Amino acid sequence: MIALATRAAVLAALMLGLGRPGPARAQASSYEELQRFTAVLNHIRSNYPDSVTYNGLVRAAIDGVLRSLDPHSWFVSAEDLERLTALERGELAVTGLRVEHADGVPTVLACAPGSSADKAGVQPGDRILRVDDVPVAGMTTKSITLRLAGEKDSRVRVGLERGPRLEPDTFSVTLRRAFLERRSVTLVKMLDVRTGYIRLAEFGPTAADEVREAVRRLKSDRARQLILDLRGNPGGLVTEAVDLASQFLPARTLVFSTRGRKKAVNQDYRTRGGGPFVDLPLVLLVDGGSASASEALAGSLQDHDRALVVGRRSFGKALMQVGLPVPSGFVQLTVGHVYTPGGRYIQRRYQGLAIEQYYAFAGTGGAEADTARVYHTDRGREVRGGGGVAPDLPVTAPPVPPGWWTVAADSGFDDAVADSVAHALGADSASRAVWLASPEEWQRRVLPPFLERVRARLHVGAHPDPLTAALLARRLAARVAFVRWPPEGGADLALQNDPDVAAAIAAFPRLAALLAAPAGTR
Repeated sequence: MIALATRAAVLAALMLGLGRPGPARAQASSYEELQRFTAVLNHIRSNYPDSVTYNGLVRAAIDGVLRSLDPHSWFVSAEDLERLTALERGELAVTGLRVEHADGVPTVLACAPGSSADKAGVQPGDRILRVDDVPVAGMTTKSITLRLAGEKDSRVRVGLERGPRLEPDTFSVTLRRAFLERRSVTLVKMLDVRTGYIRLAEFGPTAADEVREAVRRLKSDRARQLILDLRGNPGGLVTEAVDLASQFLPARTLVFSTRGRKKAVNQDYRTRGGGPFVDLPLVLLVDGGSASASEALAGSLQDHDRALVVGRRSFGKALMQVGLPVPSGFVQLTVGHVYTPGGRYIQRRYQGLAIEQYYAFAGTGGAEADTARVYHTDRGREVRGGGGVAPDLPVTAPPVPPGWWTVAADSGFDDAVADSVAHALGADSASRAVWLASPEEWQRRVLPPFLERVRARLHVGAHPDPLTAALLARRLAARVAFVRWPPEGGADLALQNDPDVAAAIAAFPRLAALLAAPAGTR
């Protein structure tokens, strides 16, 4: 009866002309659209059976409007803005998790090196289900980030899942909040007598200066070629990306351009002076966690044939946002698109897609039409837009560790096994060199006792496939090296046995040929 009465009311309204359809009806004005919105709110307030407030309805409407624009515009209340500002100032302790939405689920984009999340074995791609037993479904990433932050040395329980959505591994870890040193460069190493290595974790306010100092240090150690690792780098300040590019490019070189509705957004970002390292052979490492400013840098150096890009396709974010104050809050709004020097727009498609679909394309080429157009680098090499920066030299992605690995790491199983093996090894440099280059030894000495402990304590099968077994053995072996030959033994083992790094080193002898114009082109 209620449905029939409602239908009759609608028919009566149409007969009275209050919404008569047909081609003759003009498009509603902005004022009429606002009237319609207000009318809907009033009907909800008057007739909806559950208690609702204008505040909640308007907030939901704001979130819905911004979500309909693109996946990276968002609103935050004044109260949350105060806490986010405190978080940015480093006044709140954190777990090290960087969160984004993927497939409609809050997902780990990156873990800060050395953080409790990193030590517990949380992996990029892990999906967050609960924070301190509170389900996070429907929460914004900002709200989740604030829930993860808190007082120094306090602990937070995080429920996670990993693997296929239909048959995931579900587990929980307890993370200790701590104040993390905000350094953009997290590792500087000589890999061999010629090759320097720099890991850039984010584009913080001193990123360019940190890289400059790191390169100078490596050159003083006789580095003649450089690997800049942008894997898992979620971005940051684009101005730092410009300053960093300026170190490797000639003066007045176009780094990238931004274009938007307002003239103030339309800018060409160029290097200021001639870079001190313009002649240093350079390879960039990227993967699906390389986003935003790191993609802008990679796309720029690729377009100018200044660096060879190695690894996996990057995340695919090329939108420019600005913060705008509004009553009782703050809106981070997309105001422009970012283009590489060659004109590529490497943003993944979002128009016409649900946010779940958008994030499902992370690190992929997206729709075929997005990558159909061919662009050319300065020397005539073919590159394509859409769906992030595709590497010049692809390397197969490593396997994702199973969920029980993280539970075991959070429980300290890896430390217990690795520590016992470490103390049985010699402390001399010869023993160190042998261990760093002995994958078969790792598999024999470290992996079996670890798996036995996992099966006994966690009551799971723990039968990894060969590729996953090799990955886990390498991580356990790195822990052994860290304990036996601190502080650099673990990092040295990880880098010496990193397939991406190996591919980069192998590419240097033919770097000029790989970056040269194809035969028969301009």
